Amino acid sequence: MTEQASFPRDFYWGVATSAYQVEGSTLADGAGPNIWHRFSRLPGMTVAGATGDIACDQYCRYQEDVDLMAELGIEAYRFSIAWARVMPKGRGRLNPKGISYYDRLVDALLAAGIAPFATLYHWDLPLGLEDKGGWLNDDTAKWFGDYADVMFRALSDRVGHWMTINEPAIVMEKGYVLGVYAPGHRNAAEAPVVARNLLRAHGHAVQAYRDRADGQIGIAVNIQPKFPATQSLADQAAAKRADAWRNLQFLDAILLGTVPDELPEMFGRDWCPITAEDMALIHQPIDFVGLNYYTRVVVGDDPALLPTRTRNIEPSAIRTLVGWEVYPNGLKESLLRITERYGRVPIFITECGAAFKDPAPLDGDDVMDPERVQFLRDHIEAARQAVEKGVDLKGFFVWSLVDNFEWNSGYTMPFGLVHIDFDTQRRTVKQSGRFFAETIRSNGGELVTTDSEIATQG
Repeated sequence: MTEQASFPRDFYWGVATSAYQVEGSTLADGAGPNIWHRFSRLPGMTVAGATGDIACDQYCRYQEDVDLMAELGIEAYRFSIAWARVMPKGRGRLNPKGISYYDRLVDALLAAGIAPFATLYHWDLPLGLEDKGGWLNDDTAKWFGDYADVMFRALSDRVGHWMTINEPAIVMEKGYVLGVYAPGHRNAAEAPVVARNLLRAHGHAVQAYRDRADGQIGIAVNIQPKFPATQSLADQAAAKRADAWRNLQFLDAILLGTVPDELPEMFGRDWCPITAEDMALIHQPIDFVGLNYYTRVVVGDDPALLPTRTRNIEPSAIRTLVGWEVYPNGLKESLLRITERYGRVPIFITECGAAFKDPAPLDGDDVMDPERVQFLRDHIEAARQAVEKGVDLKGFFVWSLVDNFEWNSGYTMPFGLVHIDFDTQRRTVKQSGRFFAETIRSNGGELVTTDSEIATQG
């Protein structure tokens, strides 16, 4: 039994990773430290004190991973560039060996027929810039533009799709308000400053790209649909605040040149306004929106929790290992909402995936992960339904190619289509990897519905 799906002929089926989560060799060949070097070594900040020092060793094993992608028929690879690998202090002196690594990676991808999609910033600010104030320093946005220009000069002749920043809302919230991600600040008053500088950094990078290249550039945002716990006015207002905080403030500024009304209300005297000069830099045309989707969030009013004054409510539902509700319809809703709010902007699903407790691999066999297969099947189907309703969807990237360093969770949250034994670095394809390979082969035309079918195709 199969379900028919309809995706454009030029649709990209891809996988995604980020530099600090997979590369390892963090200080090799002249690379500089980043904020996760410091943060992950602070007591209690990551599970079991894990760091990304070795991670998936992709810096040394990139060809092995490219070959794996080619075996599975992956059409595009979204990777991020480690800013401190190519500019050890974040500004000034370049590291030719760091740039050479990304040259080799891109060339290997192209030789395998895999399109490279590059992300300039995935949460690993050079430590030298953090010591100058990090994203609280207005100059960091300009330095980001300088770094972006270096990478465009190095790679834009071969890389046609770029993302400026990955999930700026997560950088702001988890890095500066909750303190659970690097740099580990816990000061809600810093959030508007960080958000403004992330947006300015995006603007500087887009400006540099238009001067250097003629491909496509966008931003990758994490969207979490916000549902009120009840229909009370207080809970509905809480959902609107949470939506503005997490989902709207970055895309509204970039695509509409506006700021949601709820933000100044939330921050009061601590609000850091975006000036007209800022907005002229931020509100430049982009070529696509990258959507990272994992779950929805149900919220209720709680005046004690600043700045959003909302509390997350845990619905009774199927959950991933992280604890996130499995809610495929939220992907369709998010795609439709972006289209309705901002016009028919091209969209890539730049991350979608799930962590589940996978069994240990057996010699010669794939890892069986039927929960992840079902998760992907349901979310690809949600994407198909959005395309049928008119969304200009250009691609679907699974998070992640491989199990990796999952930030403060260390190595306890496997998201990969490929299992990694972190003691030996042995790669083993999972059932979900075979499922995704079949999805690619049929361009989503056949979403296999039984484990036996997948096993036969594998």
